[in-house]
Parts: sequence; C-alpha cells; structure tokens
Amino acid sequence: MTADHTLVQSVLGGDRRALARLITRVENQAPGAFDAVSLLYPHTGHAYLVGITGAPGTGKSTVVNAYTRSLRAAGFTVAIVAVDPSSPFSGGAVLGDRIRMTELAGDRGVFIRSMASRGSLGGLAAAIGDVVRVLDAAGFDYVLIETVGAGQSEVDIARMAYTTVVVDAPGMGDDVQAIKAGILEIADILVVNKADRPGVKNTVRTLRAMLDLGHRLRTVGHHSAVVIQPGAPPAEQVYDFWDVPILETIATEAAGLDTLREVVEQHRAHLQESGTLADRERERVVSELSTRLRDTLLARLLDQRAPDVIEDVIRRMVARELDPGSAVRELINGR
Repeated sequence: MTADHTLVQSVLGGDRRALARLITRVENQAPGAFDAVSLLYPHTGHAYLVGITGAPGTGKSTVVNAYTRSLRAAGFTVAIVAVDPSSPFSGGAVLGDRIRMTELAGDRGVFIRSMASRGSLGGLAAAIGDVVRVLDAAGFDYVLIETVGAGQSEVDIARMAYTTVVVDAPGMGDDVQAIKAGILEIADILVVNKADRPGVKNTVRTLRAMLDLGHRLRTVGHHSAVVIQPGAPPAEQVYDFWDVPILETIATEAAGLDTLREVVEQHRAHLQESGTLADRERERVVSELSTRLRDTLLARLLDQRAPDVIEDVIRRMVARELDPGSAVRELINGR
C-alpha cells in the first residue's frame, strides 16, 4: 500500500492530521495526489456546500465564524475552505482567516483550511474542487467556501456551491456598484451584515428594489454542455421560484446567524423538492469537467511545441505580424 493510499484510509477513519497532509498534497498537485482523490471520490456526495462571498470589508469571515458556531450548536460538523488572494508579485498569501477563526480551534467538529488563490480567477483556487471532495469524503456535514472577495469575479462560487450567500454591509459606498453584474444574480441568500450601523435600512431597501427589478432565471438541461458536446441543444432557462431573502446580521454578536442557518436549510429543501439540486450538481460537474479538459489540453499542446516555436509566435504577435486567431491556428496545426 502506497503512502497516499495510507493517507486515504486515515482520512476516512477521521484522522485530522492525515486530512491536512492530504489536502496539502492535493493543493500542490504532488505525485499520487490524483490517485488519492480518485479513491476518495466514491465516498463523496454527503456534504452540503455553501458558498459565502461579497465585497471586502463586509465581514465575510466573521459571518462564517458565527455561522459555523450556529451549525455546531445544532450538532453539525463543519469544514471551512477560506480562499485568500495571492500577491501578483511574490505569489504569497497572508492566509489571515486562520487568525480570525481562532475561537473555533480545538473543536473536533470543525476543520479550517486557508488556501491561496494563486492567481485563479473567479475567487476560487484552482484545486478547490479536489479539496472540497477530500473534505466531503472525510465526513463533514457542511463545507463552507469563503472566497477572496474580489468583487464581480466571484460568480464562479455559484458553480461550486449549492447555496450561495452574498454578504453586504451598510456604509460600503454605492450599493448598486458594489454588487452589480453577476453578484446579485448568484445570490440565493443576501446578508446585510453590521446591521447595527447607520444606513442598514437603506441598504436593505436598495437590495430589495434591485431584486424586484430582476427575474430569477436558472439554466437547466445542457448548461455548459456545448463545451463538451458540440452541437448540443441550447440550454433552457426557467424561472427559479425561490424568493431571495435579505437577512440582517451582526456577526460580531452572533445576531441573526441562527436565522441564516435556518434559511440555508429552507433553501436546501427548496432545491431538493424542485429538483434543482440535481441540476446544480450536474452543472457543477460539467463546469469542472470543461475547465479540466481545457487546462489539460492546453498543457499537452504546449508540451508538444518547442519553446522556441512558441517564442517565435509571441514575437510575431508583438510585432503585429501575426494576429491572435492565426497564432492559435498555427500552434494547433503545428505549422
């Protein structure tokens, strides 16, 4: 039995140190990590995935902290994946959520993992899918995914989580600007945190007005399938009859977090009863498969082309001798 197989057995047995080691190997794409995830895959499908996102400064980490305490009080086990932004210069990350969540340390029913985004777009680290699967297989009831809070690029969280919580706060400036273009649309639950601040009612009214202006549409059937199945029928859009609630919380005092836990459960029940949960699971799988296919094929193509060939293509593009479309065709066709 290999070391990774031993880690897998330890993770399934509840060994937290083995869990941390395996996640590190998965995150670093170490040799054998892929096989370990494959062995764990049949043991997944138990955890409920909740994404928590929003603009920086709204108190996402504090909401996650208080929400986790509420879940623990209700008897659930919780794993937290907090994705921190990486420096574009050094590639490093502060991983500060471990500092903010120290009061959860020592609770055997809670596991916290900070991850650097490593330049991944959409607020999620590239290895997040496999890390979530490892935590799922480890037997946690909930996996909370907190994103970097980069703003409009956060929409990728909707493809990963079953329930997406978007956190806002009064005093953040233009509420319309703060959550426009995709952020409002991905919210299954809106949370106005720091509700003890002035202006909270105005923030709630603004959010409600924006929700009333829009229509909740969800895509079913062949979402993203055209990437894998050329010529597939277009996706069908149907109304999502879930009425997005707006909750007021004061996370530092744990006020409103029990309500958040109850509303997440209500949304989970809505997804199950409407059949949308199965749709979201399929969309999640298709989206990840598309991404992995694209990344793998790109790596294979670049591996098959000599560095000097690629450099020559780049040089000619910079010199305006070759346009991007022709450059792609040239590299693919091997000319």
